[in-house]
Amino acid sequence: MAPQRFHEQFDQIQRSMPDVPLALGPDDASEFIYEKGVVLARDGEEARLVEDTVRTHFTEATGLTGDQVRRASPETNRSGVTRIQVGDPGHGDHRGDRAVAHALRAMREHEGRQRRRLVSRNHIVSIAVNSCPGDEPVPAPLTQGTNPAPAEVPYDEDTAVGVLVIDNGLTHDYASVPLLAHVQGDLHGTETDSAGDLLQYVGHGTFIAGLLAAVAPNTDITVRNTLNDAGAVLESEFGQRLFDAVDQNGWPDIISLSAGTSNGRTDGLLGVEGFMQELRGQRTLLVAAAGNNSSATPFWPAAYASLPDYQDAVLAVGALRSDGEFGACFTNHGSWVSVYAPGERLTSTLTGFDAPVPYTYQHSTYDACRYGFTYACTCQYPRHTGALSVAGTPSSGKADQVMFEGYSHWSGTSFATPVAAGLVAARMTADKESDARAAAKQLLATEAVYAEVRGAHVPALRPAGWRPSPVTQLAPPA
Repeated sequence: MAPQRFHEQFDQIQRSMPDVPLALGPDDASEFIYEKGVVLARDGEEARLVEDTVRTHFTEATGLTGDQVRRASPETNRSGVTRIQVGDPGHGDHRGDRAVAHALRAMREHEGRQRRRLVSRNHIVSIAVNSCPGDEPVPAPLTQGTNPAPAEVPYDEDTAVGVLVIDNGLTHDYASVPLLAHVQGDLHGTETDSAGDLLQYVGHGTFIAGLLAAVAPNTDITVRNTLNDAGAVLESEFGQRLFDAVDQNGWPDIISLSAGTSNGRTDGLLGVEGFMQELRGQRTLLVAAAGNNSSATPFWPAAYASLPDYQDAVLAVGALRSDGEFGACFTNHGSWVSVYAPGERLTSTLTGFDAPVPYTYQHSTYDACRYGFTYACTCQYPRHTGALSVAGTPSSGKADQVMFEGYSHWSGTSFATPVAAGLVAARMTADKESDARAAAKQLLATEAVYAEVRGAHVPALRPAGWRPSPVTQLAPPA
């Protein structure tokens, strides 16, 4: 039986947020994670309407007490949302939340009359590799260099493109890497556990910065540790954190964001609505990961690219497999994805440049692709035994340990995203273009080729310095 990685990651996120009871949704379908006992509404009159309507619904329609329906947070969040408690967060287990479901149902009539959403679950937003990992990093020798290889473009501080990476922080030894000479930002902080092993997902932001710097050397890259808590944050806090990240240095040319969540809807996330509206009025281009759930369900904020008001402001990026001809097995897909870029077994900076650092695998590889693909994908190779297997239970074998000494291979739409962002930045430099949104349009119009994803021909971008590798086709699983 294959490891149930979404459930394993749910447990990890719950451990990182011990004071926030979480549930899988909807109804244990493992599409997203959300806070139990709480819903979101816009500040002001809408929050009061939700509070009053839900209280009445609970007391009159369901027989449940409405005494617990109250504001759970003050109206001070710049993102413009209020948390409203609608039940006991400790009730039940992780398989959904009855009180939240009743609260959403109570507002349907009002939403129908106003023709807009008034209430939402409070979803967990996480780095796209987190809730359903493409894979875990694999050590790569320094002699192989990065893939994509660094472009031969000089750095010019007067024309350098400003790129903000919203992720987890930089590893402590990143400055020893010449490739990252023009990278600055927040350090990750604690990188190893009590045994000296690298913590899971440490280096995610550093890996992204390395890909950006390789594809577009004429960039000033700033990495913010917005998602340092196991790569996860509540939707109610995420909008404010996005504002905080841009407030530190002003709106950049490009934001590279490898995080998000699905929510079962096609109209975005209530918690980032305020940020997205402000983004629309800027010249900044948001380049966002499409997610790693092998699903056509919209993944936000990337899926804003499909909404008319945001088509110019957002680029949603899916992942190509290692030959660049087809979609990676894990990539999300659908008409809401703008473009695909290499995202399988890329090579970039991680950690261990100052001194080697050990890492113990958390997830066992699968016997067959968990999405049913028949090529040698990252679900299966390279083979390793992790500490967890089969729905979060301990593995039957000893977990494999490796040593990182600088570079690594890693897969996910998390990494296709900075490749695409780097190509936009490189186009800005080449064309002496100051508008990232205009550069993205030109890039897609003149340099996009086609790849096949789930039977559809889709636009794809492949950097000149990227080295594709052939894939091995396997027999279909029995």
